[in-house]
Amino acid sequence: MKQLYLLSSFLTSAVLVHAAQQGATCNSTTPCSSQYPCCSEYGFCGDGYYCLGGCNPLASNTLTSCKSSPMCSNANYTLSDTSRILSNYTYFNGNASEYDWVVEQGSIINTTSDGEPAIAVLLTESGGGTLLSSTRYVHYGQITARLKTGRWAGVVTAFITMSSIKDEIDWEFPGNQTTTGQTNYFWQGVIPAQTAGVIETGLTDTYSNWHDFTIDWQPDSLTFLVDGNVTRTVTAAQTTNNVTGVVQFPNTPSRIQLSIWPAGISTEPQGTVQWAGGMINWNDPDYVSAGHFYALFQSVSVQCNDPTTPSASDTSYVYGTNSSLDLPSIAFSNASTMINDAPALMGISTSAMSIWLGVSVALVLGSLVL
Repeated sequence: MKQLYLLSSFLTSAVLVHAAQQGATCNSTTPCSSQYPCCSEYGFCGDGYYCLGGCNPLASNTLTSCKSSPMCSNANYTLSDTSRILSNYTYFNGNASEYDWVVEQGSIINTTSDGEPAIAVLLTESGGGTLLSSTRYVHYGQITARLKTGRWAGVVTAFITMSSIKDEIDWEFPGNQTTTGQTNYFWQGVIPAQTAGVIETGLTDTYSNWHDFTIDWQPDSLTFLVDGNVTRTVTAAQTTNNVTGVVQFPNTPSRIQLSIWPAGISTEPQGTVQWAGGMINWNDPDYVSAGHFYALFQSVSVQCNDPTTPSASDTSYVYGTNSSLDLPSIAFSNASTMINDAPALMGISTSAMSIWLGVSVALVLGSLVL
């Protein structure tokens, strides 16, 4: 225990030193400097891991500051195989052939439910929620996640896609609403006065029953399905801004993200708390007995449908030189997706160290039957 405490103290000190050196925020109008060239998914400049998944090329020092994004690959990911899930994402070096998923925050546990092996993503009062991100990107295609949601007010289960410039497509399951799901999409992080969210009704209990939720994302349309049945379709033309004429439709390569997160807490806006069903009850018998809330994910399947056919040598996506906020340009590339300074435990790069600040990442291997 003493050795763990000393390691924790070392990491915290390194984080604080680097945060003081770094600390710059970034966006499309205030890009990063050449010293810390990469704008992370959370809007902070850095190097190393900051240049990998979620790195925003339009807010980084140059379009090539971010590493190129690993290209889509048709696959059926069995999530109970945790050998393909990297539990500490600060150790990821960009090699998508080695890992399919990284745990960006929180904890996962191997489990079984209704005879099906799966992982439980956990949420605790002290540690917050859990977020898994795919190492590969999808640039259009069909993505299906087999999952069971939580059932507690204020606790949100989510299966989404998120691009490096904040194009987003959502299946979300707020709080204790276990017979509905909510679909939504966003373009480059723009949150309009009235979002495009829709409540999908008539589902059988999403906590007790496995369901296959699908995002069918094509260049001209977006379709949501439950167990193979279409619940909603949006065309790209329907997203045209009446004032600017810009088609505000998700159109950039995106990672798949699976999560459970606490919406019913005091630091969230009141509207978010209400949407999620109210404040989280940390005295709920389920939480008291297990020590956590959870959602279950069994598998994710991906069928790629890139708008153009890649060549045999292509391995990644890059943003083109004519990229802009209104018209991002995407091209195939054979550029490396990897960083050279992938950290070892005691040789971790300074920018990757800063990830430890406020992030608790652990992979707990066990046998939990839910």
